[in-house]
Amino acid sequence: MFTLHDLGYFDELENFRVSNNLLNFKVGRIISEHKERYTVKTTDGEFEGEIIGNLRFTAKNRNDFPAVGDWVSILKYDSCKVIIYNVLPRKNVIERQAVGKFGEKQIIASNIDFAFIVQAVGRDFNVNRIERYLTICNAAGVAPIVVINKIDLISAADLQIISSKISERIKNIPIIFISNETKSGFENLVNFIEKGKTYCLLGSSGVGKSTILNNLVGKSVMQTNAISETINRGKHVTSHRHLFVLDGGGLLIDNPGMREVGLTNVESGLEITFTQISELAINCKYADCKHINEIGCAVLKALENGEIDEGSYENYLKLEREKQHFEMDNAEKRKKDKSFGKLMKQYKKDVKKDF
Repeated sequence: MFTLHDLGYFDELENFRVSNNLLNFKVGRIISEHKERYTVKTTDGEFEGEIIGNLRFTAKNRNDFPAVGDWVSILKYDSCKVIIYNVLPRKNVIERQAVGKFGEKQIIASNIDFAFIVQAVGRDFNVNRIERYLTICNAAGVAPIVVINKIDLISAADLQIISSKISERIKNIPIIFISNETKSGFENLVNFIEKGKTYCLLGSSGVGKSTILNNLVGKSVMQTNAISETINRGKHVTSHRHLFVLDGGGLLIDNPGMREVGLTNVESGLEITFTQISELAINCKYADCKHINEIGCAVLKALENGEIDEGSYENYLKLEREKQHFEMDNAEKRKKDKSFGKLMKQYKKDVKKDF
């Protein structure tokens, strides 16, 4: 028999239930969502969840709907269904810029304690991409762990080169080297998993996330596929997010492979990921220094002296520009939404006058 805390429940949620008179409702956790079809896990089992109309109609955007990892207040409808009344406050969310949508965000998962950032040796390996995921995790307050997979495909010498590339730019982050085939390094991975803590797998298609999940669960719960030999790129095998309870007591969310991981509001995440640059920037001559060609820039001086890795510096500028672009898109979207709201308000007044 397991408890709500075994599913990741935390004290702040109980305090919220008490202060908002929600004790007549049961609580459950969203473990899967696909096109507004939800599965809710409780201490009594798993149920199909349906949101009430009020929750649907009051939602301002997609992020107001339940997401995998969310805790929700529910009432039992029948033996296999529950009604979802509201989403309880999220501890955090890992999110990205919604693909192809102007100034919008997409929740990847919520209420996460740790994120396994998975990359594979070979063509996928890219330190810039690791820094991108680190920025997203740091912005969300999620502890990152870098996992380098498929080490059975390269020599010990090549693995040392990869390890050096990572350590030159990424500091104070756990790094685990594993092989899904030989299970090498899996003991180190398992040692990071704690009972009642929630983990998620982040990474591109084909890096082996689903196989990692299958190995941790101990059985095939997610379909896997081989890398395309023609383009050396993984295919999207996982089609939707799902939360699994591991035998050791941890909880793990698998995610579809993401080729596009656009940044949102990640100011704090950039500062944490690129700590050295952030600390140097304090000594820049101008408070609004962009660290590109300004006189008196402490960051540029450190770069010239070889104190900052050039690749990390260039990636920082790229991610900073991307963040600013999203913020401008978001501001423009809010402006358009506000203008549309005023237009609709005036339209309703005109309609009333006509009658």
